[in-house]
Amino acid sequence: MTVPSLDETLIEVWRQALVENAKAVKVGGESYLVRRTPKRGLRQVDFVFDGNEIRGLEQNPDTKSRWAQMARSGKKVMQFLSEGRYVANVVDGKVTLYGRRMGTNR
Repeated sequence: MTVPSLDETLIEVWRQALVENAKAVKVGGESYLVRRTPKRGLRQVDFVFDGNEIRGLEQNPDTKSRWAQMARSGKKVMQFLSEGRYVANVVDGKVTLYGRRMGTNR
């Protein structure tokens, strides 16, 4: 069995949480609950990939970023954070990775 890449995993989390409205997402045989943020009711899921804790967070459409603009236009946008930094996002099934990849600081 091949291990999915980071890109594939992020797309899977995005698809399960935002497209299928799943109550939990499955990553690497583990199940992680999808919660809603207290203020905005945005979907959020904390999961582990390759030993890294990652948080997927539905894009807030009310901010000024271009990602928020996409969310306002009806696209499904999820940001991914690790160790307090944005590492990637997925928009309509396409991944954008920011800066250096996770796991490269070993």
